[in-house]
Amino acid sequence: MLFGAFILCACATLSSMPIDNVKVAGRESAAHGDLKTQVDNLALPLLAAGQTPGLVVGVLRPDGEKFTFGYGVTDKPQGVDIRGDTLFAVGSVSKGFIAEVTVVLVHKGVLRWDETLDTLLPSSVPLSADARKITLLQLVTHTSGLPRQMLSVEILSSFIHYLFTGENFYRSLDNEKVMDFLADFQRPASVQPRYSNLGYALLDYILQHRTGKQVNQLLAENITGPLGLEHTSYNARLLPGYPRRAIGHAGDQPKFIRRGQVVPDWHFSSFMVGAAGLYTNADDLLTYAQAHMRPTGNPALDSALRDSLTVRYDRTRQAAALAWIVDDIGSQKITYQVGFIGGYSSYIGLDTRHKIAVVVLQNSFNWTNNIGHRLLQRMGEAEDEKARAAQGRAGVHP
Repeated sequence: MLFGAFILCACATLSSMPIDNVKVAGRESAAHGDLKTQVDNLALPLLAAGQTPGLVVGVLRPDGEKFTFGYGVTDKPQGVDIRGDTLFAVGSVSKGFIAEVTVVLVHKGVLRWDETLDTLLPSSVPLSADARKITLLQLVTHTSGLPRQMLSVEILSSFIHYLFTGENFYRSLDNEKVMDFLADFQRPASVQPRYSNLGYALLDYILQHRTGKQVNQLLAENITGPLGLEHTSYNARLLPGYPRRAIGHAGDQPKFIRRGQVVPDWHFSSFMVGAAGLYTNADDLLTYAQAHMRPTGNPALDSALRDSLTVRYDRTRQAAALAWIVDDIGSQKITYQVGFIGGYSSYIGLDTRHKIAVVVLQNSFNWTNNIGHRLLQRMGEAEDEKARAAQGRAGVHP
């Protein structure tokens, strides 16, 4: 069971995100502008229960106004208060950024979605017949059939070590060993989305191989630079505020470290940088979220960001866009990503119909991510209520 649990770490699709199934007391406050009360009611119980030393919640409202609410501290006992500009490691939320770098390069003609590993990788890489057929689009949408990671003795050993130390067990994915798996790869019969860190490690390599540039340079040129995200990078140590970053703590994982203890940062140097190595803050993530729903002044980037939200594999739950997941939550449709790495949990969610977004960053590894979904659900329902009320006043009946 422990080995089964480990494959969920540093991933983005298997957290528990309870939603509101019935009308709850206080939800109406979202419609009446008491946003802080809504956020307090969702965030403060986590701190009171000792689930995390701190967290930050960022909210983008339909009018474009942004708010951040910080709770707790970066570390105990000597930490500082968490704010909107506090840096966090965001794990697999990194994949959204590197996927959108890929979209930009496809729009520029540097890559094509239908290109296969046969042409995307060097001819010296041995590929099985099934591996040769994997397309770039399948890598980005997690529909390649590749597993979450290689189930090797080395990874199992690293995982057992992680349970007691918290140290990075994905080092095997951060180098050319990922290529070895492709020689004997057999695609499963089902083509439905199957989350794959291995697939994104290959994507990282492909981008560097095709462009001759490191992923941090590609990120700066295509996403963070144009959007003015000055606190978002794969090279965390160079970011302003890095010494005052939120420090990661044990939570639901690692199993054999007491909750609330500091755990090591996970650092990557090669194939996993783009897949899991990003540091950012709530302020930047709100700007990033807004860019997916409002013009940025850069038409080419706007087109790429909109394209990234397009569902490529439709289904009722966890429909696959380009790194993003799309779910029907109550009467709302939410596009989101989550990430877990070391001692951190992260969430970014968009409601594109209402042009609202929520960001939640915790400095503890907790599977439950109920704040983001619940807040987006309530805000969307509040906007629908206001629209119905306005129609009633105008004598319009839907």
